[in-house]
Amino acid sequence: MYVINSNCINCGACAADCPVDAIKEGGEAYVINTDCIDCGACAGSCPVDAIEPG
Repeated sequence: MYVINSNCINCGACAADCPVDAIKEGGEAYVINTDCIDCGACAGSCPVDAIEPG
């Protein structure tokens, strides 16, 4: 599963690219829930490299 680290700027680019809608706004940063299928689409769309395997 991927995780979003503290570099997140809360832009939402990752959520828009998630094919299973596993990313939600979580206050100061987006969060990835357990529906994640490890496809990596979110990591490729993050403009600040805040998403990493976790």
